[in-house]
Amino acid sequence: MLGPRVWSSVRQELSRALSSTVGGWASGEGRKVDISGIYPPVTTPFTASAEVDYGKLEENLHKLSTFPFRGFVVQGSNGEFPFLTSSERLEVVSRARQALPRDKLLLAGSGCESTQATVEMTVSMAQVGADAAMVVTPCYYHGRMNSAALIHHYTKVADLSPIPVVLYSVPANTGLDLPVDAVVTLSKHPNIVGIKDSGGDVTRIGLIVHKTRSQDFQVLAGSAGFLLASYAVGAVGGVCALANVLGAQVCQLERLCLTGQWEDAQKLQHRLIEPNTAVTRSFGIPGLKKTMDWFGYYGGPCRAPLRELSAAQEEALRLDFTSNGWL
Repeated sequence: MLGPRVWSSVRQELSRALSSTVGGWASGEGRKVDISGIYPPVTTPFTASAEVDYGKLEENLHKLSTFPFRGFVVQGSNGEFPFLTSSERLEVVSRARQALPRDKLLLAGSGCESTQATVEMTVSMAQVGADAAMVVTPCYYHGRMNSAALIHHYTKVADLSPIPVVLYSVPANTGLDLPVDAVVTLSKHPNIVGIKDSGGDVTRIGLIVHKTRSQDFQVLAGSAGFLLASYAVGAVGGVCALANVLGAQVCQLERLCLTGQWEDAQKLQHRLIEPNTAVTRSFGIPGLKKTMDWFGYYGGPCRAPLRELSAAQEEALRLDFTSNGWL
């Protein structure tokens, strides 16, 4: 992490740089970076002794890179980032960047509870190769995290970030929805390019698209379970846990939506709902990692306090995939 002196110099340097351009990402026409497409939020592999297994991370990324993803998210919720040290978080980003082709965007979850820590982590992640920062809402003092507080937080982060910022609202984990009025205000910031919305409220997603239509602002669905519906109301892609195991199918759903093949898209979406629910709401990261083991990736254990699935849970998880024809 950056010390106080470095923090001060970074603040001055980035403020000067951002006054003329935004991290080198703004084009000659002043447009923000295009983040449309599908992103797997990759898991963090651990050894049996709970150490980060960087070799397995690289193996998983090499396999996943064979699919037409726009890029990858590391240190999102599926990356178990709250359980990692700062140095581990940065090493994961560094190893991921080295393992991925340059044409794949790398979005790194840099959110921390304080604004200063978030800026420091964002700057550090940029230094080790992140192309954009995905910043989760600070939530420990969620009763005080109103629109004004969150607008102030994200504005400070975006002002000082050398890379584009993607807002991240995941109420299932934080107990906090980033308010629509805050999103609309933040969409006007030149270094905030979009939002990943994982709440599953398609009406809200459509409203955000509608109210930010005059801005160069993009909305990513936070789950494959409502990907079709999100495309229908104007989202441009998704960060989908299910893409870690059914990457080809999630990308196929994207293609069907983009080409207007809505009947086929609906059929595929229906078959993805139960498996998606299984690896998100029902069994979470332990379920996703177990499924990765079945599909030829390395899932492995979670880091405590997350626990492995029971035999009954594993059987229920398997049924959600077999009953829809995926196993």
